Amino acid sequence: MNEGDPNLHCPIPAVSPADVVELAVGEGAKASRLFLDKFIHNRFKNQTLQRRDDAAILEIDALQLAFTTDSFVVEPYFFPGGDIGKLAVCGTVNDLSMVNADPTCLSLSLILEEGFPLSDLSRILDSVEKWCQKANVEIVCGDTKVVPKGKVDGIFINTSGLGRRVKGVTSPNSVVKEHDVVLVSGPIGCHGMSVMAARNPGLVETEIESDCGLLLPLVQSLRNREVPVKAMRDATRGGVAAVLHEWARQFDVSISVDEESVPVRSDVRGLTELLGLDPLFVANEGTMVVVVDSTFAKAAVEAMRSVPIGVGATRIGNVHAGRRYPVTVVRGLGKEVPLLEPTGAMLPRIC
Repeated sequence: MNEGDPNLHCPIPAVSPADVVELAVGEGAKASRLFLDKFIHNRFKNQTLQRRDDAAILEIDALQLAFTTDSFVVEPYFFPGGDIGKLAVCGTVNDLSMVNADPTCLSLSLILEEGFPLSDLSRILDSVEKWCQKANVEIVCGDTKVVPKGKVDGIFINTSGLGRRVKGVTSPNSVVKEHDVVLVSGPIGCHGMSVMAARNPGLVETEIESDCGLLLPLVQSLRNREVPVKAMRDATRGGVAAVLHEWARQFDVSISVDEESVPVRSDVRGLTELLGLDPLFVANEGTMVVVVDSTFAKAAVEAMRSVPIGVGATRIGNVHAGRRYPVTVVRGLGKEVPLLEPTGAMLPRIC
């Protein structure tokens, strides 16, 4: 767990053998932020990029658009509940949804290893087609490259997405402040543990299904019920903990989470406990974190629970004026301790 001296780095789980939990120190939320600060934001200085949203918000001839791009290298490329094709579509559409945009079109670029099975490629592209239909988006451009065997691991996918911003739900000027509350749309840690189990046959008795899915219906439900949302983010790499640290830093607040209120499926909890991992740090691909004024907490939860992917929505924490630690968690025995920022990727190549 991530308790103790807040000056120490988030401890790396002591798990063996080494191939069960593959660690990549350079892929944690903190490491990613430092990398972006040093190599990207230091060079490419503009207001749009500095916002660090899931998608850029662009105004072109009075039309407000959202634009995003992402690359997918998940291993294995088929996993319970999804595959790299579904992940690419849902991940890109979700990033557009998090800035309150209705997606319209995607690009699709494939990097294939020489000799990649055409049967697997067909299955992946069928999945892309299926989830594009579900999201009501079209693939309008793309590219394909084939590289020599061993130069890429099977298949990598890059997608970009374009969407039309919709009024309501969130505003670029929204401010998260004291007395706001933190909600989560459903059980956490499912995707990370699904990929973990898929990589290590025999680790668990039954498959763990990923939460990979479209968050757009949740956003539309909040919009339709006129629930004002101050912030929302899909909790991918670094999990819920990474999102909370981003907001604490962005809005200069502190956030506390009640561990007992955080929904975790029993199969996910079992595997995280076995491996000494904290579900708050495990990646999701169909779960979002939301901040609303406390007076709208009930309405927000009801709105999310009205759609299938949000039936597990619940309140998990509160926002405070700046305190000693940016993010804290109240553990099972009632002790409030710092929840440190993720500094390493407990499970790389999850998306």
